[in-house]
Amino acid sequence: MSAPGRRVTRGSVTDNGVMQAVSRRPLSGPRRWARHASSPAWLARLLALLGLVSLVSALTPSLGERLAAIREVLPHFAPAAARAGTAATGLVLLFLARGLRRRKSRAWWAAVTLSGLAAVLHLVKGLDVEEATFAGVVLLLLVAGRRDFVARPDPRSTRTVLWTAGSGLVLATSLGWLLLTLTGAREAPGTSAAERLEEAVFGLIGIPGPVRFVTQDAADRAAVTLLILGAAGLLTALGVMLRPAGGPHTLTPSEEEELRALIAGHGRVDSLSYFALRRDRSVIFSRSRKAAVSYRVVGGVSLAGGDPIGDPEAWPAAISAWLEETTRFGWCPAVLGASTAGANAYHRAGFDAVEIGDEAVIEVDDFGLDGRRMRPVRQAVRRVERAGYRIRCDRVAEVGQAARDEAVHGADAWRNGATERGFSMALGRFQDPQDDGCVMVRALDGNGRLRALMHFVPWGPDGLSLDLMRRDRSSENGTVEAMVAGLVSQAPRFGVTRLSLNFAVFRSVFERGERLGAGPVLRVWHAVLLQASRFWQIEALYRANAKYHPLWQPRYLCFVEARDLPRIGLVALRAEAFLRTPSWATLSGRRRASPPTSDLSGNHRPPPSQRP
Repeated sequence: MSAPGRRVTRGSVTDNGVMQAVSRRPLSGPRRWARHASSPAWLARLLALLGLVSLVSALTPSLGERLAAIREVLPHFAPAAARAGTAATGLVLLFLARGLRRRKSRAWWAAVTLSGLAAVLHLVKGLDVEEATFAGVVLLLLVAGRRDFVARPDPRSTRTVLWTAGSGLVLATSLGWLLLTLTGAREAPGTSAAERLEEAVFGLIGIPGPVRFVTQDAADRAAVTLLILGAAGLLTALGVMLRPAGGPHTLTPSEEEELRALIAGHGRVDSLSYFALRRDRSVIFSRSRKAAVSYRVVGGVSLAGGDPIGDPEAWPAAISAWLEETTRFGWCPAVLGASTAGANAYHRAGFDAVEIGDEAVIEVDDFGLDGRRMRPVRQAVRRVERAGYRIRCDRVAEVGQAARDEAVHGADAWRNGATERGFSMALGRFQDPQDDGCVMVRALDGNGRLRALMHFVPWGPDGLSLDLMRRDRSSENGTVEAMVAGLVSQAPRFGVTRLSLNFAVFRSVFERGERLGAGPVLRVWHAVLLQASRFWQIEALYRANAKYHPLWQPRYLCFVEARDLPRIGLVALRAEAFLRTPSWATLSGRRRASPPTSDLSGNHRPPPSQRP
């Protein structure tokens, strides 16, 4: 087995977790340098540098002797057209660098073409041998590293790219023709509409057309404007061409059945296993079908939720299959909400991990309302009992249709805001016929009216994991505490020995930051989170869970490269529906249905005033 945290660039993982590496001869000095320089990361840097050099060179006057030598061989307009083309090429190369870093095959083809074009343009615009040589070196390195650029484009994007390029060309040409028509006073008398159209078409790529202008200043302005229109159209088409591939199909019925079988056999390992059945996720299985990784692709990040599903011995094979897919499509792999066991498995596959909070777990046998430390919960339970409330705990299959309809209506009516949040720790549906094994806890007032509810999904044969929690704003204070205590008291009836409650983000910071002797860094971090809690109720959630004195189980965010953390963080917020992407922001114009989604706690929680 490979050492923890170490990446093996050549090899495969078997279902028993054994890394089979391919031995290689150590490279000599020059070959090692060439291989390093032709890596995707370095090629992206070199391509960006070439783009910057090309832009600066296009804006810098050429040497007189070199320019004169070019004009003796080529037409008089060639250097000016090459200068404009160099500027446009440099801009596009800067744009391509990001796609090259993601190992995209389309970005590689475009980079190879434009690097060769840049070398020619640098020679034509003024015999700039130095810049042309640099472009040639970059071209050779691109060719040498061609095997690394295997990321496939979204197969559905070809039609969109063609449509965008075609419509962009028509739009840019039309705008150019309109501009030339409106500024006709700057053109030679007798200029026809056909000549203006031809000027607009050629001007998009920096080549002068048949239109003659009154002054050189007017000709330069028209050339620059047309070139900008052409570059804008090209960049738009490239943006569509290089956008991250969308995820594969969401969970199919057959895949769901396979997942349910894995969860039935190994669901006890992770309290989040059942949430892999969210139907807005995708799944990839190990070759033996003994394990799987459940994930969703958002913004070019393949975000897995929780631990792999299935036999822990087959987890490495499932992780390997998932990583091969992320490489094939140029996705950035990340994991949200992994347990300690899952984080170790991902760590062995080359990931780093950072703790993002703790999951509150109640052991039924150790829970009781006696004692001073449980006094707040005990008082809340008694207050609710005096108000005439009754707590009902039932498997969903045992609940009548009328009670189900009432629960669905209440869950919708009591939701805080229009957006359903959740990805890693929420099921995203309620009262589905496939989820009859879930447990619903209801608080009924003295008149039998539903005032609050909690929904738990199975956590193996002897556990439950909180999925949804809602209550009426006007219900008795302490209702949630009464529901938790009621479920614990009736847990033996369901064969349940443990309950997973909410997820407390950065719980350890709040706990340790208040202690005497806390270090300056911890105190600053604690102060920052206290300020953030004014908006996101981070501290309130921690204290709401702490009153039950649960066991705290750490959860981790796993990533491969630290520089991807800002991007992964934004994607995690999008997946959990804290950030919403406007419908008009999609370049393709194709809207993808937004699935019901939970906050970072993974549970649908009521507003702060309604929390336990």
